[in-house]
Amino acid sequence: MAGLTPTSPRPTEIKLHQKSRELEIAFDDGKQFRFSCEMLRVYSPSAEVRGHGPGQEVLQAGKKNVDIKAIEPVGSYAVKLVFSDGHDTGLYSWDFFYDLGLKQDSYWQSYLARMQQAGAKRE
Repeated sequence: MAGLTPTSPRPTEIKLHQKSRELEIAFDDGKQFRFSCEMLRVYSPSAEVRGHGPGQEVLQAGKKNVDIKAIEPVGSYAVKLVFSDGHDTGLYSWDFFYDLGLKQDSYWQSYLARMQQAGAKRE
């Protein structure tokens, strides 16, 4: 995922929809994305999920009903999401959200395929 640049789209609004378990982010270029809490949890940019190098990713199972309990700003470039399962070590940059939003469908299909391959469950 690319790093933040001076021309990177910036968020203009961030809304947490607790009933639907979705985080909505609008950017200054007009794009708007909705992410399930589950997707944000399983694609956390933390070392705990990503590992410390290629091929070290840790598949996150059983996250279907996870919620976001808090959104904490980190400078002007990211937020830290605090999840109901206690996970809170990922820093979600604006570029991360933007990239995830643009490629959300393929990332989700990849996650579901990895879950099936591992015989893991979302619940």
